[in-house]
Amino acid sequence: MFVRTVYATGDPALLDSALRVLNSQGHDLLEERPGYRGAGVFVDRELGKLLTVSWWESEEAQVNSDEVMRERRPALLEPFAASVAVEHYRVAVFHALPRPVVGGALRVARLEFDPRDADLLADTFHASALPRLETVQGLARAALFLDRDRGRGTVGTVFTDHRTLSASRAAQSAIRRSVTAKAHVTVVALEEFDVIHADPHTL
Repeated sequence: MFVRTVYATGDPALLDSALRVLNSQGHDLLEERPGYRGAGVFVDRELGKLLTVSWWESEEAQVNSDEVMRERRPALLEPFAASVAVEHYRVAVFHALPRPVVGGALRVARLEFDPRDADLLADTFHASALPRLETVQGLARAALFLDRDRGRGTVGTVFTDHRTLSASRAAQSAIRRSVTAKAHVTVVALEEFDVIHADPHTL
């Protein structure tokens, strides 16, 4: 499975206008694209950040959708977005528990690593991090996305509510420390978002 992430920042006061358009016109555009398999929408209302993650059954489907979405994206995100960054990843690990996520919260860790260590990172996350994450109260979904060529990745963990997200910070910090040491990874950013929308079997 492949994902495209769109990360936009702008005036917090204009964020809701972008969400309304994304939830109507943006959703319809994605549904029309062959190979589309779902999406998630996440926000930080205080700072004015918007993250969308669309899932695709193949790299070809993802690439084919890029041209249409590239043309339409500016209009969808106006007048909110002052900056927009688009990235592409392959899903290395995805794990979902039967728990609700809408109304919950997402934590994102952005990673950098030597491309030669991509397999080491994926194996370490699956064998070491995932079993420990499953014991953290409130965890609903966990995923590792990798861009092997550029040596970049993203770990996303969704919690059922903000209380469990807050309570998980120490435990997840310990897990990150262990994984980054074993897999030779650097965490370059750590962010938290509200979950606005998340299709089943996606982040």
